Amino acid sequence: MRTRPIGLRTRSALALTALVGSAALAALPTGTAAAADGGLTVQYRTSATGATADQSEPWFKVRNTGTAPVQLSQVRIRYYFKADAPGASYRFACSWAVRGCSAITGTFGTLSNPTATADRYLEIGFTSAAGSLAPGADTGDLQLRFYQSTWQTLRQSDDYSFSATQTSYANWNKVTAQLAGTTVWGTAPAGNDPTDPTDPTDPPGGGQTLFDDFDYTSHTDPAVSAHGWNIRANSGGPGVPGATWDPSKVTFATEGGNAVMNMETSTAGTGASTRHTEVLTKDMKFRNGTYAARVRFSDAPKYGPDGDHIVQTFFTINDLKAPMADDYAEYDFEYLPNGGWGEPSNILYATSWETYNPDPWQAVNQHTESRRSFSGWHDLVLTIDDNAITYYVDGQHFGTHDAAYLPERPMSINFNQWLIDLNGQTSTTARAYDQGVDYVLHVKDQVLTPAQVAAKVAGYRSSGTSFVDEVPSA
Repeated sequence: MRTRPIGLRTRSALALTALVGSAALAALPTGTAAAADGGLTVQYRTSATGATADQSEPWFKVRNTGTAPVQLSQVRIRYYFKADAPGASYRFACSWAVRGCSAITGTFGTLSNPTATADRYLEIGFTSAAGSLAPGADTGDLQLRFYQSTWQTLRQSDDYSFSATQTSYANWNKVTAQLAGTTVWGTAPAGNDPTDPTDPTDPPGGGQTLFDDFDYTSHTDPAVSAHGWNIRANSGGPGVPGATWDPSKVTFATEGGNAVMNMETSTAGTGASTRHTEVLTKDMKFRNGTYAARVRFSDAPKYGPDGDHIVQTFFTINDLKAPMADDYAEYDFEYLPNGGWGEPSNILYATSWETYNPDPWQAVNQHTESRRSFSGWHDLVLTIDDNAITYYVDGQHFGTHDAAYLPERPMSINFNQWLIDLNGQTSTTARAYDQGVDYVLHVKDQVLTPAQVAAKVAGYRSSGTSFVDEVPSA
């Protein structure tokens, strides 16, 4: 971002866990059940029994009735329902699960052959973190829910899989279960075989992905530019006047078996001695969808005295064409380990921008903050759809911002580290700060949960894929 706002507008964030899209199925490990020798039953109950409700609450237990362990990442459950309107969109959430909500995924789909009681489905899946299910064992509670993205009341009395009388767990064949792609439990609405490859998922289209593991040799590696990145060298803001944006301070190494990009920012207490760093996509072609990165923040310098007003970031942005232009957009994760902008100490901001005027300063944005240390590696996820902007940190909901701040134009993806000013530390002793980046992911027009992001990244890494860019130019 360019400079910190004042007079921010805020509101209480909804505690959502929103997602659309699907995670790739993992390969079936040796020694786990295949569809031929394994079986599943699905038990269902609901805690919301009204004909109408604010949200539907299908709870499940999945039992392994076969003779060999079942890898839960091979299991998919479908709950079928009737949309409340043709254009209605839905959000999924996991309230609690014995296996952990972070290991549960939810995907909405549209049936190929709608019936009077079903034209959509909610598909429940599991990441590899859910583990396996021994013969005779069940998953324990999966306390799930879904609701209209507008939070309008939904009608569930006409939903194929719903039963108001099912208040205790019992086998329920109006949901289906697949094991390794084969249906092993339940009956789908007429004409809608869950294994039908023509059965489209919701949302239609999209899904093109940018993934980069930052497996480069140096800032001069030709692959950096060939893969669409620019390591900034031009002068200008934000930050300390007279500072240099230094490409040589962007380096690459291996940590824990993964390639990592490191961005060093240094100073000796003057503008001329200050070196900032920034890495950004050359194309502005990213808009709705999911953005994710694993970023290492640092509370202390790697050498020299501490206390500088350093900003460490992951963000998307487009250009401000004129002061207060309403087609400007910017969405930031910004960590200030030593405070700044009037803050005395550690603070993490998530900020959604509508516009600003640089002089005199005026900002229109919405933000969420947390005042504590975020030193170390963190998984940052930002999702943008037609209704809201949602931020997650380490799999937990951090903030949801209003539709008024949605982007009108595509953006670039950026990382930078820079000094707000030299007021936090006035020493002329040299010091330097590091910010690390493990990977970046964007999935166009699809909203993924943090668990789905982790599964997608793991899939690329397990296949040896270090870079892919399928996102078309804007």
